[in-house]
Amino acid sequence: MATNKPVEVKELFGDLNPAADDQKWLVVRTKPRREKKLAGYAFKASINYYLPLADSIRVYQKRKIIFTKPLFPGYVFVKCSYEERRTLTITGHTAHFLNVINEAELLEELQQIYKGTQKGAEFRNAKFLESGTKVLITAGPFKGLTGYVENQKDITEVILQVNMLRQAVAVTVKSNQVKVIRDVEED
Repeated sequence: MATNKPVEVKELFGDLNPAADDQKWLVVRTKPRREKKLAGYAFKASINYYLPLADSIRVYQKRKIIFTKPLFPGYVFVKCSYEERRTLTITGHTAHFLNVINEAELLEELQQIYKGTQKGAEFRNAKFLESGTKVLITAGPFKGLTGYVENQKDITEVILQVNMLRQAVAVTVKSNQVKVIRDVEED
């Protein structure tokens, strides 16, 4: 008797490097609550993907259940060729594909988020900053990450953004662990 046991989805399959000649980085807008299903299908088809995940804890009748959910609901980042894109389309999990205009910027933002998750960051959703100050975390468990702060006077969190999605996540830091890189004003 065969069981339809769900495949444990890894956050990253492949790498977060620039795409080869026949490939492109794309952002896949998935149908509701199908991010992990699409990532599992991409894994089976050996298609490079990144699905940022965060742990979520729920308590049901005195039982604590930990599960993972996407940091950016409805989106999966893929590096694929045109043929692999067609393969993802036929899964029935995709709504549409967003072309990446500035691949270098997207990869830098995704690499910061990936480094944060590898260092054990507990990200939470944050407000996307239209303007802010770019900072570098110089000490503590998240040393080396770069992000943005809204107010230099009271730094308690650093915000990591994905400009293409206009979404952001934040990590808690101490003000003495942060160094200002430069002020940023975006259009």
